[in-house]
Amino acid sequence: MTTIEKTIEVSVPVRTAYNQWTQFEQFPRFMEGVKEVQQLDDKHLRWRAEIAGKEVEWTSEITQQVPDQRIGWRSTSGAQNAGSVSFLALADNRTQLTLHMVIDPEGAAQSTGSALGLVGARIEGDLKRFKDFIEKRGQETGEWRGEIHGKDVIRETPGRRASG
Repeated sequence: MTTIEKTIEVSVPVRTAYNQWTQFEQFPRFMEGVKEVQQLDDKHLRWRAEIAGKEVEWTSEITQQVPDQRIGWRSTSGAQNAGSVSFLALADNRTQLTLHMVIDPEGAAQSTGSALGLVGARIEGDLKRFKDFIEKRGQETGEWRGEIHGKDVIRETPGRRASG
């Protein structure tokens, strides 16, 4: 198992950074090697990526989602991984993102790459590309403001904010 934690500051409000991160199907625009992310429902995603020259697919489940604060997940098939991204407002137009991941690489190439820090470098690059992407746009491509707590999905309804 490999644990990786990376932090970056972005020059957008916390709501903008969080809203963009909820647009999982946009991840290939800034995540190296990610070819496609399909949102199957509010909690489940199908991923297709190239890792160490090999195309891999897996599914993941969102285990926690609290608007403007945190998104947590775990894989349900394929290579084992889990993690979270947290959002902290530093100022009106400044947000800190902290990405924490635990990965169990599959195969010798992925294990060696992980041991050499290549996975960490890739994640750091993904965060930098996210920063460039959202700062250049200045606004999110969409949003999902519901909450997920384990098995419970609370969709935002008019007149009720899902965030706390």
